[in-house]
Amino acid sequence: MSLDTDVQSLLAGLGAQGMQSFELVGVDATRAIVETFTGLQMPPREVAKVIESAYPGPAGPQQLRIYVPDADAPLPVVVYFHGGGFVGGGLAVADEPVRALANDVGAIVVAVSYRLAPEHKFPAATDDTFAALKWVAAHAADFGGDPARIAVMGDSAGGGLAAVTAQRARDEGGPDLVAQVLVYPVVDPTAKLPSRIECGSGYIITAAALDWFWDQYLTGPADLDNSLAVPARAKTLSGLPPALVLSTQYEVSRDEAEAYATKLAAGGVETEAIRFDGLVHGVYWMSGAVPRSVELRDAITRFLTKQFAR
Repeated sequence: MSLDTDVQSLLAGLGAQGMQSFELVGVDATRAIVETFTGLQMPPREVAKVIESAYPGPAGPQQLRIYVPDADAPLPVVVYFHGGGFVGGGLAVADEPVRALANDVGAIVVAVSYRLAPEHKFPAATDDTFAALKWVAAHAADFGGDPARIAVMGDSAGGGLAAVTAQRARDEGGPDLVAQVLVYPVVDPTAKLPSRIECGSGYIITAAALDWFWDQYLTGPADLDNSLAVPARAKTLSGLPPALVLSTQYEVSRDEAEAYATKLAAGGVETEAIRFDGLVHGVYWMSGAVPRSVELRDAITRFLTKQFAR
């Protein structure tokens, strides 16, 4: 399928503004660019309540934000980890999509911040996100959540962190999860798959940028064999919660995400994998600029509604 016309317009506009690949502009500029994604979003929807809180991370308190929809408690809970290449992103750019998620699914969404690279390299982000999940499970009832119905979710680097968090919950004593949603997750920096070449440039994230993001996060080559850093390296994926893995046609990490979905299914995990033709990495955050982003959101809503109803 050809590139979506709205995506074409967006890419042309970014090119006209002189946007360079992330590895060329460095950490500070990358963080600033990621924050501008709020300008590509629809106006944030109202939810019944937003609670500002914090969880006790290994290096000290980290901020989180709890979105409560107008529905009767106890409600299922989605713990959401933002993308941004392990380097950028935060609660501000996640605000619009997670408000929509809370309302559409009828679930509490807890958006989690975590320490960013390169100041805080692996395992900082995964230690934080796992600590956040455990805090949510322990405190869910305090804000109207059901501790027996918790899912993890993330996009891009956050999708990789969600995958690792699901593995850690399985291997390190819980909490039990009912689902995992991985939105174009980056899960394997060593992947030598066709999308690395086919989509290596011209589509938001280049192959060189993806390598640069991993270089900021990892401490060295030894991390490549550690499943806490690279979830695709797990010895087994059996026993993990049902998974929804979303990918887009024109993205460098497409094939590694789809390979992870295949590995999940081979491990006996109930897995739904959907590729959205014509779209690019990042569209989950582009509800205003790319109307077809609603297709990803609808797929997530259907999947989580089904899993939470069990």
